[in-house]
Amino acid sequence: MKVSLFVTCLVDVFYPEVGKSVVDILEESGVDVDFPMSQTCCGQPAFNSGYQKQSRETAKQLIRSFAGSEYVVAPSGSCVSMIKHYYPKLFEDDPSWRREAEALAKKTFELTDFLVNVLKMTDLGTALQDSATYHHSCHMNRELGVKEEPLQLLSLVEGLKLEELSYCQDCCGFGGTFAVKMNEISTAMADEKIKQIESTGANLVVGADMGCLMHLSGRMRRTGKSMRVMHIAEVLAKGGKS
Repeated sequence: MKVSLFVTCLVDVFYPEVGKSVVDILEESGVDVDFPMSQTCCGQPAFNSGYQKQSRETAKQLIRSFAGSEYVVAPSGSCVSMIKHYYPKLFEDDPSWRREAEALAKKTFELTDFLVNVLKMTDLGTALQDSATYHHSCHMNRELGVKEEPLQLLSLVEGLKLEELSYCQDCCGFGGTFAVKMNEISTAMADEKIKQIESTGANLVVGADMGCLMHLSGRMRRTGKSMRVMHIAEVLAKGGKS
């Protein structure tokens, strides 16, 4: 099986260790991984801000980049949701590009969804002695419906104690450009989410979207919180083989 990594902007620019962890996980699972160098942003920031013409051009570039891929996997429910739910809509008036968009949407998966539902793997043989709570990001939870898969994977990490997060369905307040345009509301939402995270008593916050984790970790630093934040790919890859 061959998989192309869609690394996403935040991982590529700020958190390359997450992308490396994804590659490690997939290769340990017996998958051949490649990285199309022509890939770029999925276009979601422009799309969410109302710039549909510009997001269409970005989408075309991504579609071309992964045209020859068997599967496309990304460590982000947000970016995958953009491809699966909004790429076909972007090209409703262009049958040729719509077919290409639908083809990409069909073969694109968020990492935990791919591991559990395509590769049929839940126990990756990793171990991490720690306590953690899991943050459900909005796009994964509501648009992709990927809810249990991350928990299944984390529950089988040897030594990792999972603490239940109250109001786990609530948004962290990031929302991409929302955090910039509505920064006061965004900050208040982050503070409420952090309050719930702290109440679990866990040492570690795990999530599957770096936008959420960047937002929460930034707010934690600014308010003197000591809790660590990790992408689920880092936990599954760097926890260490048991």
